[in-house]
Amino acid sequence: MVQLTWTHYIYVIIILIIIAAIILKRDVALICILGIGIIGFMATGSLLKAVGVIYKAITVSGKEFIDIIIIISLVNAMSKALSDIGADEIMISPIKRLMLNKTMAFFILGITMMIISWFIWPTAAVVFIGAIMVPAAIKVGLPRIWIAVALCLFGKGAALSSDFFIQGAPATTARSAGINDTFEIVKASIPFWSTMCIASSITAFILMKLNTRVSLVDEAGETAVTEDKRVKGSKTISVLTIGMFILNILFMILFKIKGEEATALIGGTAVLILIFAVIAKFGLIEALGEFTGYIRNGFMFGTKIFAPIIVIGAFFFLGSEDTANRILGSEASGLLTDVSMYVSSKVRLSRISAITMQGIISIMVGVSGSGFGGIPLVGTLARAFSTSIDVSIEKIAAFGQVITVWIGGGTIIPWSVVPVAAICEVTPIELAKKNLIPVAVGVAVTFIVGLIWI
Repeated sequence: MVQLTWTHYIYVIIILIIIAAIILKRDVALICILGIGIIGFMATGSLLKAVGVIYKAITVSGKEFIDIIIIISLVNAMSKALSDIGADEIMISPIKRLMLNKTMAFFILGITMMIISWFIWPTAAVVFIGAIMVPAAIKVGLPRIWIAVALCLFGKGAALSSDFFIQGAPATTARSAGINDTFEIVKASIPFWSTMCIASSITAFILMKLNTRVSLVDEAGETAVTEDKRVKGSKTISVLTIGMFILNILFMILFKIKGEEATALIGGTAVLILIFAVIAKFGLIEALGEFTGYIRNGFMFGTKIFAPIIVIGAFFFLGSEDTANRILGSEASGLLTDVSMYVSSKVRLSRISAITMQGIISIMVGVSGSGFGGIPLVGTLARAFSTSIDVSIEKIAAFGQVITVWIGGGTIIPWSVVPVAAICEVTPIELAKKNLIPVAVGVAVTFIVGLIWI
């Protein structure tokens, strides 16, 4: 039987403090650092070693996330290069012609945002399609606020919570849950993801149709002009980009490429497209220098996104046995796993109570406004629950991932919807309010599915 020590109790108290800080809309990176130091001191009994534990924990966390950071950085560099030669406009222009009315504009804009976000990350996708498709949607009568809602729900919600191709979200979930095959998380997430997407998008569409207080046409959008950045070869590269990613998908299916191998395929393809785009814009000689600039900016973006996640993850990795061993030493155990096993031996932890706890905590960590920042916690909790009761670790981890990212990834938190609000020229507060009911309905329905399917 597991015996809890003061280290376990302090670890749980720190987690509660982190959750309270999240509810109060405060950053938690500093709390996590201090928490690592406190746990390090209690586990080692040495202040000097505790200082070293802080660094070691961040290093272990960084190693866990490094491949995710690299793929996102490379894809961001590729998307910037494509935008600089106007290839983004060429790829999207055929889709833009399909927007004949408000209904078609809402769903075509949303689905396009989702597909592009799967390959180049939602924040980049907003810029990638905003200047081209937003004016077209306005022209057929779709108000700016509902354009912004579509971009948020389908990009920051649907695409980011699934992340089927880059696999940053499922890989993060898998690492923190101790699952070796990322595809298991992807597969387990599909029922929750589908439910969340359908419920939230239909709710948003119904609200849009019922909303009679907004003007039907925004004349400002009709005069929008985008700069012609096309160079010789832009059209060829746009076709090549689409073709190469379609081939990636076919190869994944035919040769059963998944997990890290699938990520490697996407990353290598992104680098090749980046090279072609830079050469097309600058020529072979100048490209030798300019290529470095794109890589540098891409990695600056990736580091900016994941720097706080590495620190937050460092604390929660103390909860899992394998990472705790690497941070605190071979004698260390997973603190959160121990607590879960102890609680389950004293209190009957049922499947329903575990799912309920996972859902509530996923909502609370999502409120922090960083969807990825909460994933290490829900992944670690999934592992703890699975060791205590008969519940699928993949399903309960995927359940937590979908809810956490939908809430925190950039739908209902005002400061996380700023990029979309800026592109659509609406206020972040107004956009977050419009997203609140669709997301709340989606979470409620997804929770019901979780109780039935997990």
